[in-house]
Amino acid sequence: MSERGELPRGELFLDGQWTPARSRSTFETLDPATEETLTRVARGGPEDVDEAVRAARAAFEGPCRRMTPVDRARLLTRAARTLESRAEEFARLETRDTGKPRTLSRSEIHGCVRYFDYYAGAADKIQGETVPLGPDYLDYTVREPVGVTAHITPWNAPLSMVCRSLAPALAAGNTAVVKPAEQAPLTALVLADVLQQAGWPAGTYNVVTGFGGEAGAALSGHPGIDSLTFTGSVPTGRTVLQAAGEHITPVILELGGKSPQIVFEDADLDRAAEEIAKGIYTNAGQYCDAGSRLLVHTSVREPLLERLTARTKQLRVGPGMDDPDMGPLISAAQRDRVLDYIEAGRSAGAHVVTGTADFPTGYFVAPTLLDGVRPDMRVAREEIFGPVLAVLTFGSEEEAAELANATEYGLAAGIHTRDVDRALCFARDVGAGYVMVNEYFSGGVESPFGGSKHSGYGRERGLAALDNYTRLRNVVLRIQKG
Repeated sequence: MSERGELPRGELFLDGQWTPARSRSTFETLDPATEETLTRVARGGPEDVDEAVRAARAAFEGPCRRMTPVDRARLLTRAARTLESRAEEFARLETRDTGKPRTLSRSEIHGCVRYFDYYAGAADKIQGETVPLGPDYLDYTVREPVGVTAHITPWNAPLSMVCRSLAPALAAGNTAVVKPAEQAPLTALVLADVLQQAGWPAGTYNVVTGFGGEAGAALSGHPGIDSLTFTGSVPTGRTVLQAAGEHITPVILELGGKSPQIVFEDADLDRAAEEIAKGIYTNAGQYCDAGSRLLVHTSVREPLLERLTARTKQLRVGPGMDDPDMGPLISAAQRDRVLDYIEAGRSAGAHVVTGTADFPTGYFVAPTLLDGVRPDMRVAREEIFGPVLAVLTFGSEEEAAELANATEYGLAAGIHTRDVDRALCFARDVGAGYVMVNEYFSGGVESPFGGSKHSGYGRERGLAALDNYTRLRNVVLRIQKG
């Protein structure tokens, strides 16, 4: 495979080598903006997963076990610099594979560089502690790598989701098997070049492309993995949990969201409108933490909607390679799903303020505002995963909290207010694992991220993510007196 410019060929990356799937089968990956075939990708299955896990186990028990934390830090830093030098290449490939605007792809790739840099700095700081049992004992803890980690990643931010879990796993001394989403697998494959160039031992990073029901199911139920990280839908998350449960494999889950953006009467409406639009239309709404419910105080509903409608109509929609404000959805199936939700909202009585444009080709949906939404409507309760904002109103803080928490999800929330006490109180009471005030998508790789309820459990990003990839050993010594 060429280091630059070429699309990945139809092979898996196992034990440091490019190899076809055992079945020799491949499948197409498409450009969502044009519906044209980009390339063919290997269709891995259970035998390929088994080979990947064996390679990862051999690397973990061999060269990776002998590496010092400083060694791991240096290799992560090298990976960061190599990826940084190829950022434009990766951004272009990510845009072609997902349809997202090139500016957004660049931002996500630079976020991947930051993951490697951040966890390089943490690699030699994963340490235990002593426990005070008294003068006759020495009790200490050691944080050790878990072993072979599995990463089943989604299509909405393909490389970002790989690096988010891979970087802390490698920093802690583990090896990895990655199963990227079949809709957007290309950058996960090319990342293998980066890690090879950085000097990671063969078998440290293995990629099995394929379908969820084949490669994904085989990986989540494999007895040879020691930790599984999954990001995706709630139904698939349940299936993954069931498969992993057969072998008592620990699982880190990030699932869906129906995150509220709450605007109080004292908010800066101009800024709020910008942040609300960013929260729902970035990546065409295809983020688990997209702010897909707008809860606005009745006294500022009309002026806010006026601003938000104007902002929405200004958005440029088009192919990601043209670098618009918003690109297409990932697939025809996802486009049709989103359009069905819009029609369901309309049929239930919601008013479609914006979002009627037609597109001759590609999987596009216009940015859509649904006003007059009631809490019982499907568009207010279910995750749409598209550029659709459901607008609801409230009259008091108590009602706002009740509406915000009236969901089976608990991932993120945005609060818009000038009142610091109100913001802190609402951040305390809202059922979300990640709360942002007066800005959406704030924070960074340093900020622990995750949810509760049907949004999953565990935390990624920040130092908290290292807990996912280490196990604690306790040692107690009875000191013999002379």
